[in-house]
Amino acid sequence: MATDNAANFWRRNAKVPGSVQPVYGAQHPPLDPRLRRTYLKETKLNLNNLRTKKASSFHEFARSTNDAWDIDDEEEEDFLSAPRPAVAARSNDSELDSRSSAADCAETTSDPQDEAPSDPLTPDDESLNGTVLKSNSEDNLSSSGRSSLQKQPSLPVRPVIPLVARISDQNSSGAPPMTIREKSRLDKFRQLLSSPSADLDELRKHSWSGIPREVRPVTWRLLSGYLPANTERREQVLQRKREEYFGFIEQYYDSRTDEPHRDTYRQIHIDIPRTNPLIPLFQQPAVQEVFERILFIWAIRHPASGYVQGINDLVTPFFVVFLSEFVEDDMENFDVAALPLETQRNIEADSFWCMSKLLDGIQDNYTFAQPGIQNKVKALEELIGRIDEDVHLHFCRYEVEYLQFAFRWMNNLLMRELPLRCTIRLWDTYQAESEGFSLFHLYVCAAFLIKWRKDILSIADFQGLLMLLQNLPTIHWGNEEVGLLLAEAYRLKYMFADAPSHYKR
Repeated sequence: MATDNAANFWRRNAKVPGSVQPVYGAQHPPLDPRLRRTYLKETKLNLNNLRTKKASSFHEFARSTNDAWDIDDEEEEDFLSAPRPAVAARSNDSELDSRSSAADCAETTSDPQDEAPSDPLTPDDESLNGTVLKSNSEDNLSSSGRSSLQKQPSLPVRPVIPLVARISDQNSSGAPPMTIREKSRLDKFRQLLSSPSADLDELRKHSWSGIPREVRPVTWRLLSGYLPANTERREQVLQRKREEYFGFIEQYYDSRTDEPHRDTYRQIHIDIPRTNPLIPLFQQPAVQEVFERILFIWAIRHPASGYVQGINDLVTPFFVVFLSEFVEDDMENFDVAALPLETQRNIEADSFWCMSKLLDGIQDNYTFAQPGIQNKVKALEELIGRIDEDVHLHFCRYEVEYLQFAFRWMNNLLMRELPLRCTIRLWDTYQAESEGFSLFHLYVCAAFLIKWRKDILSIADFQGLLMLLQNLPTIHWGNEEVGLLLAEAYRLKYMFADAPSHYKR
């Protein structure tokens, strides 16, 4: 039976997914399944006799988890010392490079390539062309702001897997050459993109099964609604929107430590080092400063929701895709500060606008009490009850609430359940699908849950079920697995979206 201890489940156990500790699957893909046994032994004593009490409301659930991101006094003192410097610059969009190709969902993939991790690279501390916007005390925070990373306990060693795609998805560094089908798809994309006015419907049709890496940046800009279909207007629009973004930086960023915005900036500053902490690229000061500016400006321009934890994850796919225009391989360890300053600015501005376009379609996920997420979690529960009654009744039997695992799936668009390279492939389809980040995402979550039905039905206790659902073994996933997931999600949508009573009992 449920006990009163269940209400404190999230705050008493530091290593339970959802806390600020570096737990499996929280800010990064889960560990290799071979390491799961050790983790379960560590947490078994803490979670003994644990059961969940049915939340009477979303607010009760929020209250029981609202300290999941609390920081200690030292971190707060570090934050209050000073803000980071903001960097600014201008540039034109660069031409696409011909590099690696991404196979579509029908192609098979090979095992991921293991690489030795290296330390994050630190950019040079130079001000270029007088375009650096100085803050009041930039030195203190640049040193103390990283202290929160050093306080985290060390994580078990895990293999480093290519960030964007697996070996078979690439066409560089000795990787297999393109197949005839891959080359034909790439040529078709280039033909669509080079036409005087791109046919967006046709572009979405071809993007659904994956976008070749060489043309993904410009395709994402078009499908996001950031770039116009008319080729002649694109350069003008890019220049205007990039200047507009850095106008926001000049107008608002200096106010980040003022009383009205201090709490927002403080939370952003705390969350950024937790974004993909095992990928050196995202631990570079130059990259973290980019993310801070993007998130702060977005929060200022969207007061109805402001900044909500989880939005920081949504910047990363855009940043990686736009960076891939200038990096052929080893993106995990690429020194972003080595790029020309105006190129860095272009990547930053494009990431901001495309993230803004995405969030415009799901903003009710992040307004007060997050009603969009509540509705999606309820819809997922109802859908699973129709798709797979055995799984649904198994959750009911062991008192597992969908909110306890699916909240994160909706809030972060499965980014903490999948490797980043899989998220990028998933977003190819989301951008091509009508209401991809809202309605279609629901069916992807349903297909994702049902994929693990055998594992779910084999576990006969609340503790084991929750640990599985928070740490699903997807670390070795690639394009093939994502393609199968998307195909199943499409099948479920076709069967259930327009048939509200189908299989309903």
